[in-house]
Amino acid sequence: MNVIDRCWRPNPKWRRHRSQLATCFVGNAGKMINNIGNDLIHYKVTDSSDDPINPKPNTLRYGTSVIQGKVWITFQKDMLITLKKPLLISSFTTIDGRGVNVHIANNACLMIFKATNRIIHNIRVHHCKPQAPGIVMGPEGKVIPLGHVDGDAIRLVTASKIWIDHNTLYDCQDGLLDVTRGSTDMTIPNNWFKNQDKVMLLGHDDGYVRDKNMKVRVVYNHFGPNCNQRLPRIRHGYAHVANNIYQGWLQYAIDGSMEPSLKSEANLFVAPTIGNKEDDKSGDRLDFHSVKDMFENGTSFTVTKGGRVQKPNYSKEQNFKVVDAKFRQSVFYKHNSRFGLERMISKELLACESLKAGS
Repeated sequence: MNVIDRCWRPNPKWRRHRSQLATCFVGNAGKMINNIGNDLIHYKVTDSSDDPINPKPNTLRYGTSVIQGKVWITFQKDMLITLKKPLLISSFTTIDGRGVNVHIANNACLMIFKATNRIIHNIRVHHCKPQAPGIVMGPEGKVIPLGHVDGDAIRLVTASKIWIDHNTLYDCQDGLLDVTRGSTDMTIPNNWFKNQDKVMLLGHDDGYVRDKNMKVRVVYNHFGPNCNQRLPRIRHGYAHVANNIYQGWLQYAIDGSMEPSLKSEANLFVAPTIGNKEDDKSGDRLDFHSVKDMFENGTSFTVTKGGRVQKPNYSKEQNFKVVDAKFRQSVFYKHNSRFGLERMISKELLACESLKAGS
């Protein structure tokens, strides 16, 4: 159990104290105390339907768009939600899927647009499709126009202080997670990324220089099986990638352009049996450093610049201890051999979803 989960999971009464989760976070997003307090509104989703312009009470879109202020969203039961248009999530909103199995799938998916202080926890997002231009109910109950949207599971646009934790993302027509257009202060822990070509993009494009201020922490995640590239790919900004498990790739694991900085620390890289065994596809205009990573099955990593490794510069509340990669290795092989990969990930990375009410 990692430092984040140790903060709340041992409490047998966690369901009565769900908002404790906001105090558990570390990394660039820091603790999400602005998402809780006496003025917090607790909202439960009981209706899986969706109306992108006039959302009904008790639906997910009503909670993320119409209700203003601090909102903590939970779900009454297991459900499949098929969104008719992308779901825009207001500032100071938490989507908490602990205790149930919630799927957002088979059409439009999630977007965080010009907002801050959001938590997305324990949701399965998959089979997302591109969306034509249209109008949707946006933050603060305002109907806004949206242009064409690629088929990403979660897309962040000019967003800040975001926590994406314990989710399962897979099989989308574009990517799984895009952090773009000046978004920063992101923490991405404990997720499972699988069955995808382009997985995670940090930075909009080579010409978008505002992404130089981007800071992202990617930690405790499992990449694979069947991931091809962008685990992540970073442009311009800074990423601290630590304590992740990489279960093979086709083209490469990590890549970058436009002089980004990346500290890869205590990750486990297991190269594919057949194909490219390099875990990075770095060129000359990068600053990539590997610190105490473990490389198996012939994995190689190119350190692109010498000198001191750039530090994340975490504050006291953001700081956390990176564990030895040997611990991640032992967990991976113990569970992979005895129970199979599916069960290992369910127990190690996605344990929240098995916490059923009354268990």
